[in-house]
Amino acid sequence: MGPSSTLTTVLAAVLLVPLVSSTYSSANFFDEFDLTWGDHRGKIFNGGNILSLSMDKASGSGFRSKKEYLFGRIDMQLKLVAGNSAGTVTAYYLSSEGATHDEIDFEFLGNETGKPYVLHTNVFAQGKGNREQRFYLWFDPTKNFHTYSIVWRPQHIIFLVDNLPIRVFKNAEKLGVPFPTSQPMRIYSSLWNADDWATRGGLVKTDWSNAPFTAYYRGFKAAACSVSSGCDLEFNTSFGDGAVQVAEELNAYGRMRLRWVQKYFMIYDYCSDLERFPNGFPPECNKSRV
Repeated sequence: MGPSSTLTTVLAAVLLVPLVSSTYSSANFFDEFDLTWGDHRGKIFNGGNILSLSMDKASGSGFRSKKEYLFGRIDMQLKLVAGNSAGTVTAYYLSSEGATHDEIDFEFLGNETGKPYVLHTNVFAQGKGNREQRFYLWFDPTKNFHTYSIVWRPQHIIFLVDNLPIRVFKNAEKLGVPFPTSQPMRIYSSLWNADDWATRGGLVKTDWSNAPFTAYYRGFKAAACSVSSGCDLEFNTSFGDGAVQVAEELNAYGRMRLRWVQKYFMIYDYCSDLERFPNGFPPECNKSRV
């Protein structure tokens, strides 16, 4: 099955079982986020429905959520830096604080005009990361908004793009592998210059004649346990006009779609890097397959 026929059915077909929360309505950025750095380069406008981050040669910009979350589903729609975005990184992630922090990452690595963005994912637990998977996106993420979601449960973390699962990281604490289970995390995003490594290992530098570089955000939704307001772990709720529900597990079709993405669009998996792990892969690797 090719990409076009697959994507026409995936939104209705990737069904999951209910998670936690009592609300799932699109939130106002003024209410939910603080612009934390970059001076005027970060902006909230259109009545709080749109947020933008920009980067010029002087600085990038960033924001973070007012609330801390412990488990749930987080959705954000992004439209990434258009044109020649080489050297730029747009990071969107959950993170706690401190040396032993937990973190769940989406990072979008810009590229030369006409070449695909690289989506970099990672999971940190107790300060340890190095669990990277990278993908090419199968669409142009600069033309329209697309939804990037994190489902964070005690059992696993699921990364989704337009509700299509691309990665599952399972809890392997029984094997001695730390997993984010106890540290509340805020939502962060930033746009910054990383031309020392981001595009082809740093071979392609940022073309500042294209500055300012701007990414746009809308449609933030959180069905999650908030540290400030708590949650009902037994609450069942539907998502997207009832078409999709938050999941305990992917169903058979969801697992098939996950394998499709990983077969055709994954370009790096730390669990397959023999050069990096000549003496054997990390113990969670045989648990991460679905």
